[in-house]
This record gives sequence, structure tokens and C-alpha cells, in this order.
Amino acid sequence: MGRKEDNIAKAVGVMANLDNIRNIAIAAHIDHGKTTFSDNLLAGAGMISTELAGQQRALDFDPEEQARGITINAACASMVHHFDNRDYLVNLIDTPGHVDFGGDVTRAMRAVDGCIILVCAVEGPMPQTETVVRQALREKVRPTLFINKVDRMVNELKVTPEEMQARFIKIINKVNELINRNLPEEFKGKWGVRLEDGSVMFGSAYHKWGVSVPYMKKSGVTFKDVYNHCQNDTQKELAKKAPVATVVLDTVAKVIPSPKVAQEYRIRHIWHGDQDSKAGSDMRTAKPDGIVSFMVTKIMIDPHAGEIAIGRLFSGTVERGVELYVGGTKTKNKIQQVGLMVGADRIPVDRATGGNIVAVTGLRDAMAGYTMTSDAEMVPFERIVHVSDPVVTVAVECKHMKDLPKLVDVLRQISKGDPSVQVKINQETGENLMSGMGELHLEVITHRIERDFNLQIVTSNPIVVYRECVKGSSPHSFEGKSPNRHNRFFIEAHPLPDNIIKALRENEIPDDPKKHAKEVHEKLTALGTFPKDLTKKVKAINGTNMLVDGTKAIQGLHETFELIIDSFNESVNTGPRAGEPVQGVMFIITDAKLHDDAVHRGPAQTIPAVRNAMYGAMTIAGTVLIEPMQKAVVTVPDTVMGGATGEFQRRRGLIQDMQQEGDSTTIEAKVPVAEMLGFAGAIRSATGGRCLWSTENIGYEILPPELQEKVTKQIRERKGLKPEPYTAAYYAE
Repeated sequence: MGRKEDNIAKAVGVMANLDNIRNIAIAAHIDHGKTTFSDNLLAGAGMISTELAGQQRALDFDPEEQARGITINAACASMVHHFDNRDYLVNLIDTPGHVDFGGDVTRAMRAVDGCIILVCAVEGPMPQTETVVRQALREKVRPTLFINKVDRMVNELKVTPEEMQARFIKIINKVNELINRNLPEEFKGKWGVRLEDGSVMFGSAYHKWGVSVPYMKKSGVTFKDVYNHCQNDTQKELAKKAPVATVVLDTVAKVIPSPKVAQEYRIRHIWHGDQDSKAGSDMRTAKPDGIVSFMVTKIMIDPHAGEIAIGRLFSGTVERGVELYVGGTKTKNKIQQVGLMVGADRIPVDRATGGNIVAVTGLRDAMAGYTMTSDAEMVPFERIVHVSDPVVTVAVECKHMKDLPKLVDVLRQISKGDPSVQVKINQETGENLMSGMGELHLEVITHRIERDFNLQIVTSNPIVVYRECVKGSSPHSFEGKSPNRHNRFFIEAHPLPDNIIKALRENEIPDDPKKHAKEVHEKLTALGTFPKDLTKKVKAINGTNMLVDGTKAIQGLHETFELIIDSFNESVNTGPRAGEPVQGVMFIITDAKLHDDAVHRGPAQTIPAVRNAMYGAMTIAGTVLIEPMQKAVVTVPDTVMGGATGEFQRRRGLIQDMQQEGDSTTIEAKVPVAEMLGFAGAIRSATGGRCLWSTENIGYEILPPELQEKVTKQIRERKGLKPEPYTAAYYAE
């Protein structure tokens, strides 16, 4: 039996002991060393050879990751660590650092109870560090800190021991500031990172050493020893005295909460069903013989086993033959096999119990973000809120016409495995659109389609997805008539206040007002900017848009409401200005005149009438395009700073901050995503390749007035629409 199998055999023994399970994610800014760090943890637990740790990149097993040298997919590994005379099962997820793959980080956070935030000692906390801290705390995941690449600080920056300590303090304070800014109220004062309890560690994953204050006390390694080993290039000796895996996994065992502790508060946060029900109590206690509740956070496609659903089992036991429902539906799938993941390898186990991260085959209807459960009535988990929406789109076509039926199938599979990819298949025009988080994200998906599915495709140049909104409130209700002229709907359009848009985006307001009417009313009342008389009248929510019934006792309206909601959902997907999605608009139905006979107010009459009323109300309110924005941070030597600032100015960028440190400057700017296409090559040539840069999506802003008409016309022509948007008179006909 190999060391890996041996370790998994041990894992099976620990799996049922909740006190000894730790579920963790490793998260950081790109290139701060996460995958090298994960390799070391695997080697420390005997999963891979110690010599190869760091070079093997066991969790970057995708050929695309190996070629590019970056992590693209969140990868899982289970291992056993011995600490304080007990075996601990550590289920680890290594997450990507590149902003384009942030969706994987968010989904990974749903599956874990703690995370290790890696920060480069030389660069310090970066924009993506801030994002991952926010992602972790939003899911109530306990953070710890590992300051990596300490050897570079000594050897490249030539710091003294005093300067080194001062830098550590600066990094720790900055990370604590990020934590406190996003920390849920109940953990204030409890969840900061501190040197004395070991929740701050530092070291070099590349050179395989790491230390923490508790470990220094235990082993006798001093701060001065660390500095001298780095300076004298005797880090191999240091790695023997203070192996990074031991130090980190000791901290994980000591500081990160077990599922027994974490599920008590996490379930209350991520599951909004009745906490006193059997499902609620089973999940909070991770009951092994309770209702099965499995939250899928990732789908992997295996050429032999088909789809593998990886995720967190919150309660119950999964084993071969168990049937699970897709939460919220009557669809059932039967489990074929259960396993634990170690990078690319899936090692089968007979069964797995609540509190673990497991891989299951046979759940063909599962998707990342879905709840799989043995109880058909169980309320699914809250949807996973991603930090940003897909903002870049490409049109996808087959090179060979014979592959057309296969393409549709492949695109559906791709969006199943990665919910950050949105696929729109337009049967009428035959156009297939694929939207992702950025250029690199779409490039990687394109390669994956060609490699994994053996399908040759052609993609268009990337285009940016805009959103449509209204400038102000419509001056009066707009009347929409049905084709038979027997039904009329009167609707107003109003912009929603920013705090309500934010609450909708962050899932603070349930998106099913029919089911959660009381909660929607309470949340809107608490926010204080929503009309008080309408908080109980919200009928539908789609994204950041709302439909409100402001009518009084209209006969037949109640029976027609499902069709009105269908029309609302359809209308906000493609707005009147340029057919782009609508954002931040509240539609109020103020009146309706309906035909007495239900036959004359079916879908063919109601849907066009409501759509015309909504589009007309938006048009008289004044429609505007809003564009996605990014924060770009570039660090360059002073000698080439002009090239970098010029690059931002050419791209409608607004420089917000410039900070000098030594002979380099860090420039922070806000730039439209549309102008960032091709930025990677341009910034390298503008600075002679001497730059570090990163981006982060930061929401939407109104497109400047001088570009509104031009961009609207371009989008409409691309979609085959007439260049000018319709006037209100068109919708009144």
C-alpha cells in the first residue's frame, strides 16, 4: 500500500470523529505562493515526496495550470496530521489567486470552516488579499495568516532583523484591519490574527520552513536563528528544525474550529430554513445518522467516472446506493461511489459522514452551488454570492458544422462545472454566447473545450456586458396594451436606492418573496430607504430588480400574477435600450384593466402587455447604460512610471492613489473593464516588462454621457437590432 493510500486509510478512521476534523482553504493574491505551500503540507502528511514538494505542484494538475504556472481550479486534498497525541483529518482546498477565477474561491469558502491567508513578505497585502478576506468572512470562515517568502525580504531587500519585525507588524496590522472591516458582529475581538496564539505564521514555502511563536517556544528556534539561516543561505537546515508543514498543520489543529463548533454558527448563516426542524438540528450537530445534506461546491469531469461532485457534507452519511434529491425539486440521483480527493486522484472510501469534504459520483443533475439531500422537503442552502458577475463575453462557433449538436451539449457541461461561466444558447439566431470573469477566464475555458471535449471552436473578440438602468423615476404610469386590446397594465419604473441594490447583491434579502414574505418585509423596513407602504407588496425579485404590486383589489389580477412575473423576468434579462440585462430598477404595477374571461388574458396577451408597460416606463424615466469597472494596481520602478500612468489615461482610467516605497511607485486606478481588454500586453510593453499588476472587479458606474449613444448603437448593431432604441410611443401602441 502506498503512503497516499496508507494516509487515506488513517483518514477513514478519523473521519467520524468531529472534534478531529479540520476543513481549510488556502487563499491569497496571485503568485503569493499558495500551490507551493499546499505541496509542502501534502509532503508533510506523507502524500507526496518531500523532495518534489514545491516543484510537483500536485494541486495544479490541469495541463493548462502546468503550462501557465498559475492555479485555475480550486483543488482538494485530504490528509492526516498527528498533533498532541491525536490524529487530525485535514481537508484542504487550494484556491486560485487570479481575479478571473474568484468564483472558485467563493465556492471553496462555502465548504470550509477556516482559511490560511497567504501574504508575500515583500509585496504585503494586495487587492486580491482584501477580496479573499472578504469572501472568507462573508461565509463565516475563520482566518489565519501565513507571511510567505520571508527569505526574499532578507536577501533581496537586505532588511535588518529590526526592520524585518517592523514589516511583519505592518502586515499583521493591515490584515487585521481587513478582517475587522468585514468581521461579523459576533466574532468582534475574537477572530483577529495574533502572533502569540500561532494564528500568525511566517516562513518560506519554497524553502520548506515555517515558524510561529508557539512553535518557537516548543522547538527553541529563535527569531535570530531564522534571520541568520536566511542570510547565510542555510535554509535547508532551518527546514529540518522547523518544517513548514508541521508548523502550519499544528496551527490548523489548534486554531481552526472543528465542524462540531463551526456548523453551529455557520448553518444559521448559510441555511435559512427552520433552525428547529430536524434538518436544521442535524446540520448544526453534523449528525452522522441524520438527514443527508451535501452542498456541492465543484463539479469535475473525469473521462472514466463522468461527473464528480465535490463538496461539504454537513450531515448524514453518504455511501453507494444512497438516493439524493436535488434540493427544491423532486429529481433524484443515486450515488455510485464515494471518495476523498488528493489533487487529481480520487481514492474510494466505503462511506463518509457529516462534517467532511467528499467527492461523490453518480449525481448527474448536481451543479456547483446545488444542495443534494435525502429529504425532498428540505430548504436548499442559500445561493453562493460571488464577488462579481461575469463581465466579458465571446460568441462561440464550431469550426465544423457537423459538431454543432455536440457544441450545445459541451457548453452546458462547462457551465455546470463552473457557475462563473454563463452560457446563452440562442436557438433562433444560432448564436452561442459564453460570459466569464475576464479575458484569461474565457481563454482557459476555450482551451478546455478543445482539449477535454476534442471539439474545435472559433471565438469572437471579447466584448463587455453592460447593464441598463433608469436615470430617475418615470413621471407617470405607462400603459401597456395586450395584442387583443382587452387587457391593460399600468406600470412605473424607479431606480432602487444603492443600499438596497447592495443588500440584494449580497443575498441579504431573500430572492423568493413568495416564500419569505416576512423576511423581505423586515429587511426592507430595516434598510429604511424603501417606500414603507410597499414593503409587504414585493412580488418578485430578479437579480437587483424588484416587481411590486401597488394595485388595490383588481378582479382577476391574482390569477394572472404568475404570467406577470414571467414577463418581469423576461424583461429584466434584456432591457429596452440595448437588449442588455437590467439592474437596480423597481417596477410598480399601479393599475390594471383585465378581460373578465380568463381565455382572453393568457400568456400570449399578458406577457407582451406587461413587457411593453415595463419598457415604456423605463423609456419615459430615461434609460442609461452602466459599465463594469475594475480597480487596477500597478507597481513600477520610478523610471518607467510615465508609461504606466499614460496607459491608464489612454483607457479612461482615473488614478486614485500613488504611493512611493524605495525606488518604485504603486499606482491605484479605477478603469472601465471595456478599456482593460488587452491591458496585460500593453502594460508590459509600456514598462519594459518591469511591473507587477493586478485587477479587481468593483461594480458598475454610469457610462459617460458622450459615449451613451455611440455604445448603444454598437451593441444594437452587433445584436442585429435597428441602431436607435424605440421611443415610448412604440411601446404604447
